[in-house]
Parts: sequence; structure tokens; C-alpha cells
Amino acid sequence: MAIETLTGLNKVAVLLICLGEDAASKIFDELSDEEVRQVTRTMGMINHIPIDIKEKVFASFHETRDQYAGLFVKGEDFAKKAIAATSGEQRSDFLMDQFVSATESRSLETISLMAPRMVAGLLEHEHPQTIALVLSTQHVEHASEILAHLPEELRTDVTYRISKIERVSPEVISRIEDALNREIGLVSGKAHKKVGGIDAVVGILNHMKNNLDADILEKMEETDPDMADEIRKKMFTFENLVALDGRSLQLILREVNNDSLTVALKTASDQMKEKIFANMSIRAADMIRDDLEAMGPVRLSEVELMQQAIVKIAMKLESEGKLVLGPGGGDELV
Repeated sequence: MAIETLTGLNKVAVLLICLGEDAASKIFDELSDEEVRQVTRTMGMINHIPIDIKEKVFASFHETRDQYAGLFVKGEDFAKKAIAATSGEQRSDFLMDQFVSATESRSLETISLMAPRMVAGLLEHEHPQTIALVLSTQHVEHASEILAHLPEELRTDVTYRISKIERVSPEVISRIEDALNREIGLVSGKAHKKVGGIDAVVGILNHMKNNLDADILEKMEETDPDMADEIRKKMFTFENLVALDGRSLQLILREVNNDSLTVALKTASDQMKEKIFANMSIRAADMIRDDLEAMGPVRLSEVELMQQAIVKIAMKLESEGKLVLGPGGGDELV
């Protein structure tokens, strides 16, 4: 064992062994699990430490300590914790979102600064997979506006492709950036990041206007009903119905038979049940209460199926302009 051939990990292992178990355990408290794993694996391979190696490792440690004297911090973690501790949950969430947006490398950054209509015009002749990837790298509000300006025949295909994206290599993003660069001089960092997926689609569709989200999901259902249902479940859930005004809820309940509603309410919150009962006749509400009390065990999948069927009815009524779901719904209907 020669000091010249020791790696940094070897030196750390030798140093901690020489410092003893108590000191090593305290240092482990400051390391990540992966760092501890690497160090302990190296320590386990050491059976003898020559005195000259011990002295040289300590000398190297003192030299390094003097060279890097000062305070070592995990700046990003410190900033996040400081923001989280600020007063006011809404302000804290806003500051955290701003911080994360500023510190993460945003792929295709210039696209985020362009007008949605201009971006749509730039992308509409690209392959749908390319469009999907570009939109996946954008903030959901910006992506939804771009999607709204794309030709109608493209929207569903692009949305579906976004839901299938998980991770993209820097090389793929780089090729797209190079192609766009020839048209608009786009220059951006090449971050390897998670893009796309169902959550991205949910965010994009939730920001669509003029019922375009319902149109897209309806067409997607023709090619992949499972994907459409999964997106619907995350976009608008049965429990979200509790936020609707009485008139909207009554419109939905007219389309649902009592047996299906009883099953759907099996796992509903008390608040949800009371909101439903308040918008039914007293007789119908009492019947459903009695049926719920007498109902035995029901498969969760059956309950979710009934709830999703009611959500589909709600979304159909929204697409027909009879009510408004989600944020800004209910009383804002004119």
C-alpha cells in the first residue's frame, strides 16, 4: 500500500479507521447512505495500515483541511429549508416554486419565453413525437396554451405521446435543439431530466380552455381507453364533485341511478355524502343511507368503477356546456 496509489476513498477509509469507531459514527451521520456504503465497503477490505501510510494520510488530511478552510454547506438544501420555514404557506410555496424553477436547468428554455401561438406555428409541421417532447419540457400552463394553438388533428396524438414519455437522454434533446436552432437560433442547456408522463398531461389538460381537454380525452379514448381513464382519474376525481354548486351537482345526479350512486358512495367522505344527500329528495337520500348501512363488503375496483362512471357523466355535461368542473367552476357558470 503506497500513498501515491491510494484513491480519495481509500484515504477516507484509512483516516476513519485510525480515528476510531466513535469518531467514524459521528462522521457517518453527516454523510449520505450511498457515501457511507462506499466508505464502509472500502474499510472492509483493509486488514493492515502501515505506520507510514497512517502518517501520510493524516498529513494529507491536514493539508487538505488548511487548503479548503471555511464552511462547507449544502446550499440548495439550506435554501429549501429556509424557504419552507418562512411564514405563510402560500408565500412559502410560491418562493419554493420560484427557487426550483430558477435552479433546475430547463430544457429548450427559449421556447418558454416565446408566445404560444408562435411556438405552435413553429412546431406544427414537426413530427408529433418531437412536439410532445418539446411540450414536456415546458411549464404546464405554457404547454397547454401551445397545445390549444396546434391544429385540432394534432392535439390528441401529441397529448397521448406526452403521457408515454418518462425520461429523455440529453442526446435526444440536443438533436431537437439543433434542429430548432436552425430556425430560431435556440440555445439552451442540455439537462437530463424527467419529462412527460401522465402527471404532465394532467397539468396541461387542467389548464386547457374551451373544453378542449374533454375533446382530447374523448378522442384518446378511441385508441387507448385505459390511458384516457387513468388521466381522467387524476384530472378530476369523484371527491372533487363536493366543490360544485348545488345546481351543477343536481344535473349530474339526474343522470345517475341510485344503485350506482350507492356503490360510488361506499368509500366517499362524510362531507361528500352530505353534499350529495343535500341535493336529492329527502326520500331518495334516506333510501341510499339505509342501503349503505346494509351494504356488505364491496370490491374497491367496483367502487372506483362507479365513481369514474359518474365523473365521466360530469365531464360529458361540461363538454356540452351545462356546467363547469375544476377550479373556477360552479358559481362562475354564466
